[in-house]
Amino acid sequence: MARRPASSRRPPTREPDVAPWPVGPVAVATGTAQVVPEPGRPRAATLLVNGVPSSFVDLDDPDLLDFEYMQQMAAVVDTFAARRPDPAVLHLGAGGCALARTLAHRHPGARQLAVELDGELARLVRAWFALPRAPRLRLRTGEARTELAGMADASWDVVVRDVFAGDRTPEHLTSAEVARDVARVLRPGGLYLANCADRPPLALARAEAATLATVFRYVAVVAEPGQLRGRHYGNLVLAGTDEDGLLDDPGLARTLRTLPVPARVLVGADARAFVGRAAPLRDADVAAPPVDPGAEAGDVAAPDAPAAADVCA
Repeated sequence: MARRPASSRRPPTREPDVAPWPVGPVAVATGTAQVVPEPGRPRAATLLVNGVPSSFVDLDDPDLLDFEYMQQMAAVVDTFAARRPDPAVLHLGAGGCALARTLAHRHPGARQLAVELDGELARLVRAWFALPRAPRLRLRTGEARTELAGMADASWDVVVRDVFAGDRTPEHLTSAEVARDVARVLRPGGLYLANCADRPPLALARAEAATLATVFRYVAVVAEPGQLRGRHYGNLVLAGTDEDGLLDDPGLARTLRTLPVPARVLVGADARAFVGRAAPLRDADVAAPPVDPGAEAGDVAAPDAPAAADVCA
């Protein structure tokens, strides 16, 4: 995956000392986690969860995003933040919190909450990667859909879904019922971003885009052109909002075209053509949620900070 050059907006900053990275995999509630340092860059590493790359973190450059879909998501959030500065961002799925670190760097006044199913993984990530402290970024242990259901109405500006089981999004997070719950917790004009990993002929991505179109006034599909044409497995970013002019913002399209791996945004008629005859997904069509691995629900605080009892939106 192509790396994004460090932003010129702020020079790279050195994060505080972190817990030593382990050599080899370590056990977590849902399997294993492993930190693989980048050759020649001792403070940059890829986090593997059950052997699958989950996040890339450079402790000396929080603005750098390695995964292409995260670069695309950050571009959309930056466009949104130009209209609504310092957004409140809910992340469903935490991993190494690479996107959350970058958003905290670019938008210091933003408040973020990342929900992670695996409590042990969340605790390790907090220690390994020197994440911004609460209230700038809080980690909460819990199942994404359950935690979403407990959020207050109109409490978030942006919701990001980036949850994986292996190399796919858990099916119970793809339904129209989930999209409606996301819309419920979004403030008016809020933004929903979903990472969809799919293979040719992109049946899942088309169905998910069709699903979002049943809930949001505007829907977009973002990916590099070859991926949009269904040439290979990869990640597509799906976006939904009721905010006029956000997803078809010319500046967003330019930014996406200038990424290390240029991307395209499909909106309007192009998005509808991508969907084609795909049918929206319903709860009745998808698998049930996974069994909770047994981690205690609650916020994962920084080592020297108390855990918050409630979600602060």
